[in-house]
Amino acid sequence: MGITELFILAVGLSMDAFAVSVCKGLSLGRVRLRHMCIAGMWFGGFQALMPLAGYFLGSFFTDMITRYAHWIAFLLLLYLGGSMAKDAMEGEACQINSAMDVKNMFLLAVATSMDALAVGVTFAFLKVSIVPAVSFIGCVTFACSAAGVKIGSLFGVKYKSRAELCGGAILILLGCKILLNGLGVL
Repeated sequence: MGITELFILAVGLSMDAFAVSVCKGLSLGRVRLRHMCIAGMWFGGFQALMPLAGYFLGSFFTDMITRYAHWIAFLLLLYLGGSMAKDAMEGEACQINSAMDVKNMFLLAVATSMDALAVGVTFAFLKVSIVPAVSFIGCVTFACSAAGVKIGSLFGVKYKSRAELCGGAILILLGCKILLNGLGVL
């Protein structure tokens, strides 16, 4: 997986965190740099930790499933991308409070990074260099989340569903590319 694909994947994964950050910014009203950094650290940290955990989980199974890895990666990314797109089209209302305490942020960070756990499993099958990959994903998510808090305070929920829809489409397209590479078409 090259840097361009990794960047596209990182942006796609960060869209859930971005959408939640927009809602946080909306509920906070006046946003400070501290709020942006808190959201960025929680969401970026978990977006880095979850694929790492998924990678180690997937590493146990790689030898048994290597010849089907591209299909597994495709199906996981198709499911995750489809779920994100479905949620975006349902247009759920922004119902996140302004609390930025440990309990609240922990729950939000775990909820927005579950898809990254599954991506970590695909990383194991695809033999991705995990430390640079998860570091990069964490940094991209940090930036998107911090920006999302500020954008939410300025524009409200206008971009929330678009971000989730875009993230879902990115994951689906990346899954298709991995499948086509695995089949030898690309």
